[in-house]
This record gives sequence, C-alpha cells and structure tokens, in this order.
Amino acid sequence: MNLNLLLENLTNPALLFFVLGIVAVQLKSDLVIPENSAKFISLYLLFAIGFKGGQELSHEPFTFEVGVSMIFGILISFLIPIYTFFILKTKLNVFDAGAVAAAYGSVSAVTFVTAASFLEAQQMSFSGHMVAVMALMESPAIIMGLVLISIFNTNNTERIQKRTAIKHSFTNGSVLLIIGSLIIGYLASAKQAEGIKPFTNDLFKGFLAIFLLDLGITSGKKLKSFFSMGWFPIAFALVIPLFNGCLVAFLSDGIITDVANRFIFAVLAASASYIAVPAAMKISVPQSNPGLLLPMALAITFPINITLGMPLYFLIIQNS
Repeated sequence: MNLNLLLENLTNPALLFFVLGIVAVQLKSDLVIPENSAKFISLYLLFAIGFKGGQELSHEPFTFEVGVSMIFGILISFLIPIYTFFILKTKLNVFDAGAVAAAYGSVSAVTFVTAASFLEAQQMSFSGHMVAVMALMESPAIIMGLVLISIFNTNNTERIQKRTAIKHSFTNGSVLLIIGSLIIGYLASAKQAEGIKPFTNDLFKGFLAIFLLDLGITSGKKLKSFFSMGWFPIAFALVIPLFNGCLVAFLSDGIITDVANRFIFAVLAASASYIAVPAAMKISVPQSNPGLLLPMALAITFPINITLGMPLYFLIIQNS
C-alpha cells in the first residue's frame, strides 16, 4: 500500500476530529455537541450532498452507464445482506443478524461525504448520478433484511411489521431529504444554484468536521459495553467492510469506466448505515439490539473505512 496515501488519510482533519471525540469520552471530558445542533448538521450534510449531486446530474445526459450504475448499486444493496445474514446467523439470533445484515447492505452518507473529500485531495471528482445511486441503495437492503428475518423467524409471536418497515425505508427522513435535495438541485438553474453556493459548498468541510466530532463522542460512549459482547461482532465489523469494498473495487472494472465512480461504489459497498437502518429497525424489529448494531457500524466499520479502506480501494482500482 502506498504509505504516503495512507498517511495523508490518517492526517485528514475529518478523521482527527472523529478521534478527538473518542479521546474526549475516554478522558471523561464534558465536551458535547448539543443534540439539536448535531441534528441540524446531519440534515445540512444530506441537503448539501443531494443538492450538489442534482446540479451535477443536470449537466449529465442519461447514458447507458448511468442506467447501469443505478442497477449495479441496487444489486449490491440486495446481495450484501444475503450472504452477510448467513455469516451473522452462525453467532447471532435472527433479529440481530437481519438488522446488522441490512446495515451492511445499506450505505453511510457520512462515509460517502468523507470519500468525496478523499477524491478531492486526489484532485478527482465523481459524477453527479452517484448521489442518486447512494440514495437508491438505502431501501433495498432494509427490505432484504426484513425478508430474511421473516423467512428464518420461527417464532409466530414475534412477527415483524413488514408493511410499516418497508414504508419507513422509503419515507425515512434521511432518504427523503437526500432524494428531495437531488431533485431540487436537478431542477435549479446554474444561476439559481449560485445564490446558495456559499452555504452548500464553502461551509461543507467545517460542518463535516463538527459532525464527525459528535460521532466520535457517540462512539466513545458505546465502546465499553460493545467490547464485552465477545470477538465475533468486532471481527465481522473489521473484515466484512474491507472484503465488500475490495470485491466491488475489482468487479466494477467491467461495468464502470470512471475511476472516481468506481471508488465511490467500493466505499458504498464497504460502508454500513448507522442512521436509516437503525431507525427503521427500531420501529419494525424492536427485538434487535441497537447496542450491537450501532457500535459495529459507527465505532469500528466507519474508522476502518476512512483509515485503511479508502486508500486500499483506491489502489486496487488504479491498478486494475
């Protein structure tokens, strides 16, 4: 692995603010991001990603590759929960296996944002339609997780609310905001978009750093109880993302031509949802344990992706 690329990623301010949040918890500091502020920042990030993607998409013709990219993303989101479910079911109950499988088949918008920053550091940019691909990859994984739980749950008294969950997977606030912002960005003219450019572009990295600081604090608070659950969740959260990312980095060679777009696909496949999926599972599968899912996705998979994963996926794509 290129050492300079790895070191550059390890000194990324976004990552360092995430680490600062964990350190603050370990030092028992009173550092905290107010809940309302954290929620606003998360909404801002989703809005900015969607709007900028819509603007880029408005300048792109709908080509064969755009259509293939969307289909490829949906397939990834359907397939990853299937094989990860059977791996998870060897050690976890059906409800936890389905919830975690759905999270790893779905995507993390914050990891997507960090990947965009990584590409920017390499003086590269992805196509606008990749924002649409990310939005499309949220719901299929949730649906597949619920289907798998329904098939393998033998306890009739603990049936999940499938209709409610499927509806929530499409109307979840994060999914709705990013799709809505994408459409608005697509419809807005370049002149109209210029009026809010300071908000959507110039403030973006600063808000991302504060958001990751908050995620670091949240992760730090969950680490102690999570580590008491044994080695399997830790090993899964370390190995599976790297496997998924490397696999898609290789497979995308015959489907997608653009290096930056292939990198985004690899990162999306490697990421795990800790916003949309936990929210959907909390409503529809209350039997699942959020104390397992959130630390796996947030405290282990997220940092492993933005430290080791991204440089690894990028090098695989460059050399394939």
